[in-house]
Amino acid sequence: MKKIIYNVDGLSKGGPYSHVVEAGGFLFVSGVIPMDIDKESVITDNIQQATKLVLNNIKRALASVGSNLEKVVKVTVFLRNMDDFNSMNEVYKTFFSDMPPARSCVAVKGIPANAPIEMEVIAIK
Repeated sequence: MKKIIYNVDGLSKGGPYSHVVEAGGFLFVSGVIPMDIDKESVITDNIQQATKLVLNNIKRALASVGSNLEKVVKVTVFLRNMDDFNSMNEVYKTFFSDMPPARSCVAVKGIPANAPIEMEVIAIK
């Protein structure tokens, strides 16, 4: 199976991974935290702003490889604090209002840069 690696201009990269990997007709987007490249900062204290930034960065990554949020089939959400679930969900549903993808959401002990949220997605090309 052929595998294509993409790195997206304007998205941060904090380690040895690719932003997007294409394989078998699917796009695998690596975990995205609420990093604002222009300001060189991470949103750590506002889950709704952080969620919006993460989803906009995922949207940017998908667009750079010819896809979009409508083609997302699975989302995994990692929250630093499960008390943020409802606030995250309020923003999330504005991005996936029609036919939302499958999703998992788990609380984790820590996320890089003390971010309150990280998301990864699988989409079709």
